[in-house]
Amino acid sequence: MPRIIVEVMPKPEILDPQGKVIASALPHLGFTDFSGVRQGKRFELTFEGVVTEQVLESARTAAAEMLSNPVIEDVISVRVDDEGAA
Repeated sequence: MPRIIVEVMPKPEILDPQGKVIASALPHLGFTDFSGVRQGKRFELTFEGVVTEQVLESARTAAAEMLSNPVIEDVISVRVDDEGAA
């Protein structure tokens, strides 16, 4: 069954308190190579049948209107998960 992956991130100008907490915890756990973290959301939409351009457009609309808050978030990608197809 095909999956469509939707990734949403906070807009760059929006504070990300969860990302800041993670970024401050990483060095304490031995991960010193990273200077910052932004935390986002990932949605997996399953679909029965073949994912057509019309289905992808429907997923893009759902991402923009329901899965994200357009005031504070950007939809980063809407894509078919080729590994999820079996």
